[in-house]
Amino acid sequence: MIKVLFAAAEGTPFIKTGGLADVIGSLPKALQQKDLDIRVVLPKYKTIPLQWKETMRPIKSIMVSLGWRTQYCGIEVFDYEGISFYFIDNEYYFGREGLYGYEDDGERFAFFSRAILEILPHIDFQPDILHCHDWHTALVSVFLKSHYKNNGFYQGIKTIYTIHNLMYQGVFPHSILADLLGLDDQYFTIDTLEYHGQINYMKGGIIFSDLLTTVSKTYAEEIQSPYFGETLDGLLRKRKKHLYGIVNGIDYDTYNPNTDPYIPSNYVRSLQKKGINKEKLQELLGLPVNKETPMVAIISRLVSSKGLDLIAHVLEDLMALDLQMVVLGTGEEKYENLFRSTAERYPYKLAARIQFDDRLAHQIYAASDLFLMPSRFEPCGIGQLIALRYGSIPVVRETGGLKDTVQSYNEYTQEGNGFSFTHYNAHDMLYTLRRALQYYQDKKIWGRIIKNAIRCDYSWKKSAEEYISLYQCLLHKSDSK
Repeated sequence: MIKVLFAAAEGTPFIKTGGLADVIGSLPKALQQKDLDIRVVLPKYKTIPLQWKETMRPIKSIMVSLGWRTQYCGIEVFDYEGISFYFIDNEYYFGREGLYGYEDDGERFAFFSRAILEILPHIDFQPDILHCHDWHTALVSVFLKSHYKNNGFYQGIKTIYTIHNLMYQGVFPHSILADLLGLDDQYFTIDTLEYHGQINYMKGGIIFSDLLTTVSKTYAEEIQSPYFGETLDGLLRKRKKHLYGIVNGIDYDTYNPNTDPYIPSNYVRSLQKKGINKEKLQELLGLPVNKETPMVAIISRLVSSKGLDLIAHVLEDLMALDLQMVVLGTGEEKYENLFRSTAERYPYKLAARIQFDDRLAHQIYAASDLFLMPSRFEPCGIGQLIALRYGSIPVVRETGGLKDTVQSYNEYTQEGNGFSFTHYNAHDMLYTLRRALQYYQDKKIWGRIIKNAIRCDYSWKKSAEEYISLYQCLLHKSDSK
């Protein structure tokens, strides 16, 4: 049985800020169902709800070296849906509000990465593979091949490093190399951690990990180009033989319109019941109640990379169309204010909820007809996958995982599960949305598009098999040496 320890900074249902948490909460379960021994390690943040903290069982307390420091590390465990989740407890680093954005994030996640390796002899689990995610755990591979290379317990442990978003790399001052990481200047070169005179955690993960993955095939190709490569494209091209794109999935138990406890009327393929959800949401948000009016949803972090500048550019044009818009999310102040002010001026056209509300998100997926996601770049995207599951037709830009999962409707072949545009252009987006609205008026065609969408399978089944193949390949190469 292949033994894998997932290491990440967040994971549902315990703590979440974005799509990474959804992956960590659902992929291990899909792999476990295929007879792998999968476990997960997370920081024990202050903001983890009390209901979870009260069920954690302490295993042991140890001390972890971090440069010249020796820091406390509590190890706790909770078994959730058949998966053992380990929590690293340190009040100094994780007993704070929120997850990220502190001046000492470099130290906090260096400690977390070191602790991941240090706890292994104490949890009765010697993994074949450490599967690390994003910059927060990138140093695991670096530490494994530096501080632990002569330690017999760690011999043979392989590493896979998954890039969920190349934009966030974990760049910190050179001074931490010896002070925090306990490494000398042989690790401060262009071929190791050095990055424009600083230390780059993600670069370390890319260089020192045995295999690399990212969260869609198109994104794996895109990040090898200067436009998407965030200055690491040359390094990624150098490692392209070890780089794989595997599209994310979603948990089909959590996102199931037939059983979803958050929505007023459960449904599978019933447009009539989907219409009931729309009417209930219209009542809730103070929009005119009319199930024939097309509803366009935006559920997103309100940041420029999500294409919000395109929407801002043509928002008045959108308000002139026969539609209702529902916006849910938080982010940059300028976009929050834009949607608030537009909702005040067009209260019967736009409802904006500047907040995080998982229940409302489910209700919006179930009620909406169209799901707008015009991202400038999108490693994978979870929103369009959930929208497809609920029969809310995506309108997306052809980039990253959006290109891999949404196929534009073809009126001649009657194939396609959404609508897409190629260039990052506000009027191309507007044209594509207008095209979708035209098809919405033809109920026969629209029913066909919804059927195409709901038939898509973006559960973890296929992607889990791809990860297993990678695990087997990595371990087979190791055995054959």
